[in-house]
Amino acid sequence: MALLSFERKYRVPGGTLVGGNLFDFWVGPFYVGFFGVTTIFFALLGTILIFWGAAIQGELNPWLISINPPPIEYGLGAAPLREGGLWQIVTICATGAFISWALREVEIARKLGMGLHVPFAFGFAILAYVTLVIIRPILMGAWGYAFPYGIWTHLDWVSNTGYTYGNFHYNPAHMIAVSFFFTTCLSLALHGALILSAANPKHGTEMKTPEHEDTYFRDLIGYSIGTLGIHRLGLLLALNAGFWSAICIVISGTIWFDQWVAWWDWWLALPFWADIEGGING
Repeated sequence: MALLSFERKYRVPGGTLVGGNLFDFWVGPFYVGFFGVTTIFFALLGTILIFWGAAIQGELNPWLISINPPPIEYGLGAAPLREGGLWQIVTICATGAFISWALREVEIARKLGMGLHVPFAFGFAILAYVTLVIIRPILMGAWGYAFPYGIWTHLDWVSNTGYTYGNFHYNPAHMIAVSFFFTTCLSLALHGALILSAANPKHGTEMKTPEHEDTYFRDLIGYSIGTLGIHRLGLLLALNAGFWSAICIVISGTIWFDQWVAWWDWWLALPFWADIEGGING
């Protein structure tokens, strides 16, 4: 179905959360709404402030531009613009833009009469970001514990934070998050490969149906989750990846302060082998 003919089916009035008919408008094929306006406002303001910060620093190399959070000494207070205040305003803009976009998705879902699984899923991505720049810094008592807005400086922050707690790969929540990320990639890669093979058969043969796809995986692994099930599984895996990635960082420096490898000493101290020679107590 052509896009222009399909527009009549989804360009329907109503479903707005704020503004009623006043903000119930479109730009071309794109629904805007009140939260589309706030998204544009926050996104433009934040982008302008980042470029302004780059101009203040005299840095034009996009790899080296960095908007840094306030020093630890400022705690949770407001900092001067040139000493982290700019980062604070950009963080407000980013959070406002992300939440506005999610609420715009809610309005679109209401227009289409569908569930809220899309904004719900996006909410997990917002949670991961807010955990890094708001929740964890508040729990640790200073905005300076958040990450800077810059390519290289962001990577440096990730590396330094990991080494602050020893080898971060020993963080159990990090292990769970990475496992979910890899499993998401694997499951959806298998799904995509199956769809492509079914939709692009050899020349002269008919396109395969979902029944063929189910049969393939039943023959391969003994079970097929089905066409709807694979999307639900992908959503579940992806949401868990985002959720546990937020957990793995928020517990570092708040409830756990040592190297993460030391957390596993509880395993060595179990009575089954604690007194064995060479063990933790042996």
